[in-house]
Amino acid sequence: MRGIAKVPGYVVMQPTTLCNLDCAYCYLPLRSADQRMPVSVATAVAAPVNAWAGSGRFSVVWHGGEPLAAGRDHLAALLAPFEESVEHHVQTNATLIDDAWCEFFATHRMRVSVSVDGARPRNADRVTRGGRPAYDRIMRGVEALRRNGINFSALCVVTRPEPGLAAELYDFFLDLGCDVLGINIEEQEGVNTRDNGHPAAPVIGFWAELVAAWRREPRIHLREIEWSLRYAAAVLDDVADEVLPRQLDPIPTIGYDGSVVLLSPELAGFSDPRYGDFSSGNVLTTPLAEILRSASGTPWVAEFLTGVEACRAHCPYFGFCGGGHAANRYFEHGRFDGTETNHCRNSKIRLLEGVLEHARNQEGPST
Repeated sequence: MRGIAKVPGYVVMQPTTLCNLDCAYCYLPLRSADQRMPVSVATAVAAPVNAWAGSGRFSVVWHGGEPLAAGRDHLAALLAPFEESVEHHVQTNATLIDDAWCEFFATHRMRVSVSVDGARPRNADRVTRGGRPAYDRIMRGVEALRRNGINFSALCVVTRPEPGLAAELYDFFLDLGCDVLGINIEEQEGVNTRDNGHPAAPVIGFWAELVAAWRREPRIHLREIEWSLRYAAAVLDDVADEVLPRQLDPIPTIGYDGSVVLLSPELAGFSDPRYGDFSSGNVLTTPLAEILRSASGTPWVAEFLTGVEACRAHCPYFGFCGGGHAANRYFEHGRFDGTETNHCRNSKIRLLEGVLEHARNQEGPST
């Protein structure tokens, strides 16, 4: 059985629950409330993180709701306890970015990732609290990044895969100027209960088309495609067993109040009569390293590990995905020991099948 690593690869921090947008597919339950992380929480997290960063590369990801809504002064105070060896990343909707924020990013050497779903018509779900389209504000923020020479990544949500979409999106992000692109097919998570089931053919076709677009002009690091190609290469080299890490990354998510949710940031802020609030402790009362050492003692985590082993036993794609994500199991099945989810099908199984379909399409006629 794969256990949980005692040292994470990165930590997710929630500087505020507030988001200034009201996207239709958002999973966050408290995005209309401005509950800000006290500096004492960041100080408690910084102690182990600084030590981990002293032994190698380590990242803190500021994410959920809109981190910039916390304000520059407060975010700077949260960053202050971390040593310079710690890398900081922020996931933002870009609507608040201006020259002053760009100066902040440069000063703190903060890596920026922008959430945008393609050209204007593709952003219909990304709206302000007043229901107005957010696209122009997003693009003003992106232009500020470009004007100030700030490199950035992009994260795109695809609600409905369809022919022609992948090539359109790839061309948009080439023009946008991002250097890394991640594609998320919409997930049924949190307060977003919209169905994310799709027929297999259009999803496979979407991923195959995306590979073709990327191969035509591979100027962007395309996250999902590069993951898939690394796995395919490992299979061909007969080292596929070496792709997955020996232990699961705990991915500790530190809520605004110091509570720690493991394995899936999307579970933060939720509670369930059976599982409670999903937290494994609070950094204000228990050191983060101690919380991680006892991670498997959290009842739902133990149930999730059982589900991972069920995937290992029955799913031919296990070597690629490693058993899926805890939040997808919970929000789709209502428990953690189920196996295949729509997220697995859309973003793991059909992703890999799309890469293979592209490869088949490139083969010449047999002789």
